[in-house]
Amino acid sequence: MLEKILEKVKEGSLSVQEAKESLTMYEDFGFVKVDHHRKHRQGFPEVVYGEGKTAEQIATIIQSLKSRNNSVLVTRISEEKAQTITTQFPEFQYDGTSQTLFWRQELRDKDYTGYIAIVCAGTSDLRVAEEAAITAETFGCEVRRFYDVGVAGIHRLLDNIEEIRNATVSVVVAGMEGALPSVVGGLVTNPIIAVPTSVGYGANFNGLSALLTMLNSCASGISVVNIDNGFGAAYNAVLIHRLAQGRGNKE
Repeated sequence: MLEKILEKVKEGSLSVQEAKESLTMYEDFGFVKVDHHRKHRQGFPEVVYGEGKTAEQIATIIQSLKSRNNSVLVTRISEEKAQTITTQFPEFQYDGTSQTLFWRQELRDKDYTGYIAIVCAGTSDLRVAEEAAITAETFGCEVRRFYDVGVAGIHRLLDNIEEIRNATVSVVVAGMEGALPSVVGGLVTNPIIAVPTSVGYGANFNGLSALLTMLNSCASGISVVNIDNGFGAAYNAVLIHRLAQGRGNKE
C-alpha cells in the first residue's frame, strides 16, 4: 500500500496532503479512535456498533468513515438515534427490523457475481436475518432471502432448495431448537454459517439450546457464530463469497 501511495505522489495524481491522510492509521476523537486502516488489513472498513453510543458520537464516527470509504454500516442502533443522525446524513437509510443504519455509494459495476443465501426459520428470527442480509448488501454482495422455511413446515424449505444450492454460501438463522442448519447442511454443497437466535420458550435459555444444537450438528460444512450475531455471520459469508471469486483480500 505504501508503495502505491508514493507512486501516486510521484506521478502527481495524489497530493502530499492526501498521501498524509491516506497513511494516517486512525483518527482520534478522544472518545473513539476510528480505525482507517482496517479496510487495508481486512478488506472492509470498520463497522460501528451502535449500542452504548450517543447519536452525536455515532454521527462523528460516520462522518470520519464516510470521507474515506464507499460504505458505512451501523448495527444495533435504535430508531430514535437513527432519526437524529439522518437529519445530518439524509443519504443514510434505517431499517427498523434489523436496527441497522447504512449507506453505500452507488457503483457502476456489481462488486461480485453470484449471491449469498439468507435462510431464516421463522418470522420471529427476522431481526437477526435482516442484520445479516443488510450487512452483506452493504459490503456489495447480492443477497437472496428465504424466510419462514423452518422445519415445522419443511416443504417450504424444499420448494426453495435448488436456489439455495446455487448460492456461494448460506447463512442459516433459527431459534427454538435450532434444527434448520442441520437440515440445510444435508441438502447443499455450499458452506453454511449457522446463527442461533434467542427466540424460544423458557427451556430455550435465550438461545443457548439453539446454539448447542448447531454446535452438535451431524451435518458437515457448518460453522456457528454467537447467539443473535447476524452481522458476524454475514461478515464471514462475504469473506467466503469473495475468496470463491478469487478476490483475495481486496475490497
